[in-house]
Amino acid sequence: MDETSAIDLSSLCQSCGACCGYSQNWPRFSIESDEELALIPEALVNERQSGMRCEGDRCSALRGEIGKETACGIYEVRPEVCRTCMPGDAECTMARRKFGLPVIEIASA
Repeated sequence: MDETSAIDLSSLCQSCGACCGYSQNWPRFSIESDEELALIPEALVNERQSGMRCEGDRCSALRGEIGKETACGIYEVRPEVCRTCMPGDAECTMARRKFGLPVIEIASA
């Protein structure tokens, strides 16, 4: 499959997870309130309390195999940076390339 092959967007993130394994600096906290941060299990927060704990570059909340089948272990309370990464955006493209996954082409309306 080349980088421009069409991809079914309906289950894209659950079959990818590249954004969650791109960089230990990515799953950071930014605009979350203290109440929102308190919902994230302490064991999943990094030592500086500035973002998610990572194993290498991979977020510790990520379950499954990148590029195959993944899920977020704290999906309902995930940080804002995780909520804003969308299939086909610049961050998604950069992360997918790191893992050799095809780039997502979003058709414009």
